[in-house]
Amino acid sequence: MRIGEIAALVGVTTRAVRHYHHVGLLPEPVRLPNGYRTYTVRDAVLLARVRRLTELGLGLDEVRDVLADDAGRDLAEVLSELDADLARQEAGIRERRRRLAALRAAPPGATEPVSPALADLFAKAPATGSPSAALDRELLTLLDTAGEGGAGVYAALGPLAADPAVLTLYERLDELADAPPDDPRIPELADALVAAVPDAVFDAIRGDGGSGPAAAPPAVVEALLAEYAPAQAEVVRRVMEAFVQRGRR
Repeated sequence: MRIGEIAALVGVTTRAVRHYHHVGLLPEPVRLPNGYRTYTVRDAVLLARVRRLTELGLGLDEVRDVLADDAGRDLAEVLSELDADLARQEAGIRERRRRLAALRAAPPGATEPVSPALADLFAKAPATGSPSAALDRELLTLLDTAGEGGAGVYAALGPLAADPAVLTLYERLDELADAPPDDPRIPELADALVAAVPDAVFDAIRGDGGSGPAAAPPAVVEALLAEYAPAQAEVVRRVMEAFVQRGRR
C-alpha cells in the first residue's frame, strides 16, 4: 500500500502518517526503488492502534508507552483487540441511535434524553401538574445525565412512582410554597415522605455504590434546595438527611 492508501484505510490523513513517522510512533516502511513508501498489513494495524489510542484521549508519549507494551504480540491478537474495540463502538452507536429514535418519535416535550431505566420510571408515574413533582423529575434527570443515578435505584422506585398516594404527598409539599420555614406541618410531612420509600430502594442504593438523589454532590443538593420555597426546602433537607441515615443501616 502507498501512503494515501493506508491513510484512507485507517481513516487518517497522510499528514498524520508522516507526523507519526517523525515522532517515532510509526516506523518508516520499506521504500520502493522509485522512493515511494510501501506499507504492509502490520503497518496498517499499528496505525489503526495509534489512531484508536489518540481518540481515547492519550497523548503521544502515552501512546508510545502502550505500543511498547504491545511489542512482540501476535498479529492475530492485535487484530482481535481492534475488532473488539470496533464492536464496542458499534454497540455504543446503536444504543445512541435507539435513544435518538425514541426521542424523535415522541411528541415535542413528551420525553427527555435520559437513560432507558429512568425513562421506564417516568413512564410509571401518573400525570400531575404538581410543581414539586416536576422538580423531582428535573433532579432525577440531572443526576442521570451526570452519571449519579442508578438503574437498580430506578427499578426499586418503580412501585413508589406508580402509587397514586404519592401525589397526595406532592400536593402537601406544594401547599408549603408560601409557608415559613418553621411551619408545624414540616416534621410530619418529612416523616411521611421518608416512610413512603420502601427498603428496596435503600438496598438498591447500596448495590449501586451509593448512587441516587440522597448521595448527590453537596453542590447539587444546595442548588436543588435553592429551587424550593423556605418551608419546602426544610422538608426536603430533612428527608435527605433521613435518607442518608437510613441508607447506612
